[in-house]
Amino acid sequence: MVAINPVAHKLLNYVPFLLVLIDLRYEGVNGGKDGGVENHLEMGKKLLAAGQLADALSHFHAAVDGDTKNYMAYYRRATVYLAMGKSKSALPDLSKVIELKPDFTSARLQRGNLLLKHGKLDEAESDFKKVLKSNPSSREEQEAQSQLKKSDEIQRLVGQAQSDFNRRDYGSAVSHLDIIIDTCVWDADSREMRAECFIQLGEMGKAISDLKAASKLKSDNTQAFYKLSTIYYNLGDHEMSLNEVRECLKLDPDHKQCFSHYKQVKKLNKQIQAAEELIQQQMYSDAVSKYESVMKTEPNVPQFILNAKERMCHCLSKDQQTAKAISVCSEVLKADPQNVNALKDRADAYLQDDQYEEAIKDFESAQEHSENDRQIKEGLERAQRLLKQSQKRDYYKILGVKRTAQKKEILKAYRKLAQQWHPDNFQDAEEKKKAEKKFIDIAQAKEVLTDPEMRSKFDQGEDPMDPESQQGGGHHHHHFHGGWDNFQGFNPFGSGPFNFKFNFN
Repeated sequence: MVAINPVAHKLLNYVPFLLVLIDLRYEGVNGGKDGGVENHLEMGKKLLAAGQLADALSHFHAAVDGDTKNYMAYYRRATVYLAMGKSKSALPDLSKVIELKPDFTSARLQRGNLLLKHGKLDEAESDFKKVLKSNPSSREEQEAQSQLKKSDEIQRLVGQAQSDFNRRDYGSAVSHLDIIIDTCVWDADSREMRAECFIQLGEMGKAISDLKAASKLKSDNTQAFYKLSTIYYNLGDHEMSLNEVRECLKLDPDHKQCFSHYKQVKKLNKQIQAAEELIQQQMYSDAVSKYESVMKTEPNVPQFILNAKERMCHCLSKDQQTAKAISVCSEVLKADPQNVNALKDRADAYLQDDQYEEAIKDFESAQEHSENDRQIKEGLERAQRLLKQSQKRDYYKILGVKRTAQKKEILKAYRKLAQQWHPDNFQDAEEKKKAEKKFIDIAQAKEVLTDPEMRSKFDQGEDPMDPESQQGGGHHHHHFHGGWDNFQGFNPFGSGPFNFKFNFN
């Protein structure tokens, strides 16, 4: 279907005015309407030759209106319709030509060809046979014969496709229908049958494109829109499903199947949108319960269940509900092992749970399926740093606090442990040595975790107390690395050398 281009559209608006002018001019010359009609035909022909289809069409409309018995006017108009890709409009014009002038073979041949393209095989054959009987030119005779042969062949294939279909041999039916549709490009019925075969074969993308064509080829094709809507629905695409079912209801607001399907899709659509808005607002636990209701609304379409769980996995991971997140994300990945979103979210949850190796595995799988994702790259690097760090010192673990601990909790944990591991509490030389090491670790952990800058470095996977992980610059922390002797001047507890008066700083 060729759309009229905007320029032609503008011209169309002026055409009636032009026509009036031309008519007036010619009335004077020929003093009769024939002059007008002939002139329109002449102008139309010139415009058609210049490719100005819309303007040509207006002249031929005027010619037909001026003389309803002028077969040439209909024939020319049919030619423009064909050039515009409007084969449906061309058919009645060609039929009118043949009715007015039965021996006009080229019109009959064209009509036969159109009928063939529309899949109206019996009518097409009858046209080709009549052409052969009506003293055609040799070129027309050749064309009519080859088209007649073609339509016989198509008839045979249609029968085969139908019997394959009835036997449920859908693959075979498709291969016959492919050949049929190659010739009968505007045949909605063949498209619909092939779409049905594709549905049975599970080739939904192909079914969709045939149904889209069928919805355009047959006016009021509510069934095609209904089927499209249900296919999209079963693929878990609620938005496309809603679009298509609305098209069905535009054609027939009382369509029973479409209406009940519409209510279902609309309800589901509303819930999913609401859930996504909650995620936007970072209201993760509300979003999770909204997605639980999505699964209740549509328990029978696996794709919706999977989509809902994928989003729940995301919310739980963001909400740091670590154990739940890992379990829901794992359900998604069991059904869809390459789901990049679920891999990323589960990796994040593993990181929250200090399962660095697991997180690295997930980030690596995600990277295989999505190479240029910055989030994955950064996540993977972070997980690898944290793994390395966990094999060294983890200041959070040393103090026994969570990664999310506030300064107050950190100081509290520090005081308790510093008291417990103070080297003066130990007499045995070995134990004293062990306590000294512990005590230094505890003091370093407190220094790093209560200094926002050092803590943020540590959270990025860098150890501010480790000269190796530092890049350049003099470090004011080296006084730690000399062990206990260096501690004599440094008092982790505040006033005086090791008296246990705690400053609550």
